[in-house]
Parts: sequence; C-alpha cells; structure tokens
Amino acid sequence: MELELFNEGRSGLNPAPLAERMRPRDLSGFIGQEHLLGEGKLLDRAIKKGELPSLILWGPPGTGKTTIARIVAEASKSEFLEFSAVLSGVKEIREVIKAAKENLRRGKKTVLFVDEIHRFNKAQQDAFLHSVEDGTITLIGATTENPSFEVNAPLLSRCKVLVLESLPSGALKEILGRAMKDKERGLGGLKAELEEGVIDFLSGISAGDARTALNALEAAYMLTEPDPGGVRHISLKAAEEAVQRKAILYDKGGEEHYNVISAFIKSMRGSDPHAAIYWLARMVEAGEDPLFIARRMVIFASEDIGNADPGALRLAIDVKDAVDFVGMPEGWIPLAHGVAYLATAPKSNASYLAYLEAAGDVRKHGALPVPLHIRNAPTSLMKGLGYGKGYKYPHSFKDAEVEQEYLPEVLRNRTYYRPNERGHEGEIAERMKKKEQK
Repeated sequence: MELELFNEGRSGLNPAPLAERMRPRDLSGFIGQEHLLGEGKLLDRAIKKGELPSLILWGPPGTGKTTIARIVAEASKSEFLEFSAVLSGVKEIREVIKAAKENLRRGKKTVLFVDEIHRFNKAQQDAFLHSVEDGTITLIGATTENPSFEVNAPLLSRCKVLVLESLPSGALKEILGRAMKDKERGLGGLKAELEEGVIDFLSGISAGDARTALNALEAAYMLTEPDPGGVRHISLKAAEEAVQRKAILYDKGGEEHYNVISAFIKSMRGSDPHAAIYWLARMVEAGEDPLFIARRMVIFASEDIGNADPGALRLAIDVKDAVDFVGMPEGWIPLAHGVAYLATAPKSNASYLAYLEAAGDVRKHGALPVPLHIRNAPTSLMKGLGYGKGYKYPHSFKDAEVEQEYLPEVLRNRTYYRPNERGHEGEIAERMKKKEQK
C-alpha cells in the first residue's frame, strides 16, 4: 500500500515522506513565524540585503527551523551544507570548514546548518568559533533546548538567537489543506478526500508541529481503503488510528467550546480544583489555544478572586507568560499549576460588582462635574475659579486619613466597594470599618 501511495498519479517513485515533500521552497510558501519572516522583519530584511548573520534557531519540533535555514541559504546564494550533531564530530566539522574555504576562494558563501546543535559538546562547538568569526561559514544551528544553557558563551555571542513559536491551529489547517490540494508534492494528484472534522482533529492534536500533522495525514491516507471508484475517503476514525488518539468532542467554534469553558470557569469559581483540572485537560487535549485558556484565567483572577488574594492576578499573568514562552506541548504544566491555585484561592467578586454599580451610575447620570476642591489647578485662572480650593492633603493628617468628599454631589455617600471577610479582603474590610467609625 505504501508503494501505491507514492506511485499513484505520479510519473515516478518519490519515497520521501509527505512532510519532507511539502517543505516550502521559498518564503512565499512558508506558513507561520511572521514575527521573523514577515515584511520588514529581521530575516526578511537580511534576505533582501543579502547579509545573513550566523543564527541559532530555537523552537519546538516541526516549526520550520530546517526549512528556514534552507530558504535563507538559497536566498543568499550560498551553498547549503547540513549535518546532524548526533552523527558528526570534530573531524567532520574540519572537513566542512575546509570545503567552505574552497567555496570562499571561488567567491561562493557557505551556510552550515547544524541540526540539534545542543548535542555538540564544548570542544565540538569551539571548533566552529574561528570560522564563524572570520566569515568562512555562516552557521545556522537548530535546537529545541534553551541555547543559554546548551550552547557555549563564545559561540552564542557570535550568533543571533531567533525564537520560533509553536504553529497555531490555523497555520496547521492551512498546511494540511495545502497538502491535500498540491498535485505535484502532496495528495492532490491522488484520489483522496477528507471527511468532516479530520483537519480540525489533526491540527488540534499536533501541538503546533507541522511535521507531526503531515505525517498523521499521510498515515491516515495509508490506512484508508479505496472505494470501488478508487477514491480514499479519509475518515475521522482513520485519523484517530493514525495518531492513536481519540478525537474529543470539542468544536472550538461551536456550542461545545462555550459549554466546556463555562464548566471550567464555574469549577474554579466553586473552588473545585478536581473539576477545574478535568475541564482544563478537556480543552488542552482537544487542541484549544493555550493562550485563550490563560486569558480566561487572568480575567477570573480579578473577577472572582480579586482582593481576597491579590497574588492570584500576578500568578495568572505569570502563567500566561510561561505558556507563551514555553509553548506546547509542555504549556499544560504551568496551566495546571495556575488552575490548582485559582480554584483553591479565597473568592471575592466585590471589586467586579463595584465597577458594575459605578458604571450603572455613569450611564444613568452622565458626566457629572468633578467637585471643585479635588480639581487640578495648574494656572492662576483656574485657582481664581476655585479649582482645588479647600482640598485637604491626606498626608498632612494622622494616618494619612481625612474626612473629605470625593464623589459628585448627586452621588454623595454612595457605596460601591463592599469587601467580604474572605482572605486578604477581610483585612481590607476591617480597615474600611475602622475608618467609618472614626
């Protein structure tokens, strides 16, 4: 069946995997990493100027590190030499540098691409230093590990580190769709059709990895028997079998999306960490955007916890930053950390309700005038009109507290913020109570 896949509809055998065949040949075909390759961005400018610096490409698997290296080498009219840090040593490095020097004598630049550069030891990495520094080679290293820890400082200082991001679901869908239509390199020249839900499932299950998504699509094709007309209808069942994972009912654009996120929020609000973690897992395993989840957690930290635990908002933002930095698939780790904390934190929606009441008064009464005594008076004219007259500077009084009206006359003595007794907000409530009793 595998030979049939590569022969059907083609003039000759092409045994390369679909992910390799669909590798973009130039920037116009590259999907994702717009922060590096978009118009006017760093690599776009470098390619147009023909001035390519040595680079360390750091990012998750399947995000385009090798492809970018090939494209920029081609665009800079350089010879592209590639080897793996797993299989090569100092001897091979010296041979490559010797070849690069020959290229240089012929007026040809050399781009040396080292996959998994973090696997090189210090001596192997040091072997590049002089050649990188004198311009014999332009080094492009690819790594899934933090180069700050895995690449030695002298080599790191001679390279520009570029961070690649996990591909979003939309980019993976576009890549899969292109593979289905491409008649030269993809499945477009074969009799293949996708049933509803397959692309959504594969893009969600691939954790931002284009290679994984394309390999799964190809495996699903191989597992699908042709109908009497020779057409292979790739089903969701075949896609599940290809990745050995069940598709989870979770339409990110439909009702189930809103049902699950509602259950997630309500479980945290109800202080049930077990249910909250379960609904988190439902979303992550179905391929939900982890930053969408993190944003909901930031909102929850203010809306439902507030001043009962002021540290909750800081933690939620730290979780968002961690997920954005780490990406998937490991992003679920800080998400679970944050959910467990938020679900068990003391709860208060007092500040949330306070704003809603204040906003109601703004809509009801319109733009009420600011009391004269708390207006700013930067000019003599404004002072003459009474701006700031009678204002009592709190720091001039004991405990920095003074009886003074700050609301418009219509809203005098209006109460919006009513802290409860839970967590830190209990201390706030006590302070407010003491102030009222003075």
